[in-house]
Amino acid sequence: MRKPPAARHICPVQCQRLRDGERRRDAAAFNREIRMAVVPLVGLPTDRLQQGPHPFLATGEKYIRAVVDAAGAMPVLLPSLQPTLDAGAWLDRLDGLLLTGAVSNVEPHHYSDEPSWEGNPHDPARDATSLGLIPQALARGLPVLAICRGLQEVNVALGGRLHQRVHDVPGLLDHREDRAAPLDTQYGPAHPVQLHPGGLLAGMSDSAQVAVNSLHGQGIARLADGLLIEATAPDGLIEAFRGPGPGFLLAVQWHPEWRVTQHPFYRAIFQAFGEACRQYAARRGQ
Repeated sequence: MRKPPAARHICPVQCQRLRDGERRRDAAAFNREIRMAVVPLVGLPTDRLQQGPHPFLATGEKYIRAVVDAAGAMPVLLPSLQPTLDAGAWLDRLDGLLLTGAVSNVEPHHYSDEPSWEGNPHDPARDATSLGLIPQALARGLPVLAICRGLQEVNVALGGRLHQRVHDVPGLLDHREDRAAPLDTQYGPAHPVQLHPGGLLAGMSDSAQVAVNSLHGQGIARLADGLLIEATAPDGLIEAFRGPGPGFLLAVQWHPEWRVTQHPFYRAIFQAFGEACRQYAARRGQ
């Protein structure tokens, strides 16, 4: 009859090492679960809109849905009521900042340009709120995703300049949409952008070129110091940039929020933003 194998002897030191290793693995798994369970709070500065005689502070539903559906975060609307309400006081409670697109343009006096043409829509309340929030958010290391007007706000807040009419600049294309067309046509692919190697966006795409929508009349004339180009249009116009530091700052001129769950590249942008917000929330909660 075969003897049973001798029991393997493990010394107390080895036992302790095994227990320590299990605890480390359990802690790592627990931390991963906690990070995934965290629902970060993302602030969205509002636009001031006029409906008849009544002013409203509002944010486009497509941005709110993209925060929920693609970033996995909870949107918090920040009323643009500067200086009555200091929106900067909210930043300590937030885990991310989304600067949305809008029908209005940044007033040119913020970047020392000539006055706008008659009829150019402006939103001084949005300007005061967003341009004030951006430096404070970046100083905190708060993740920031900026879209269309939001990209222009970041560039202006950090010292850059804008073209007021991209389509009037020699050598540049007309980047505006056909406002008479159906929304799916307006937000459909308009032109490719060239992704810069080694950038955040390049890591989200299998191709060096991606077709994007285009719904803007203004654009970057001079990029603020320190910002890094992420993507350019065929005419050379800067279509995306990122921040220089380890924190998450990504700005795109197109609209990735449109049907975000149906577009893998657009979805990847919001997923990366959401993950940065979750990591920030986890650090903030320690």
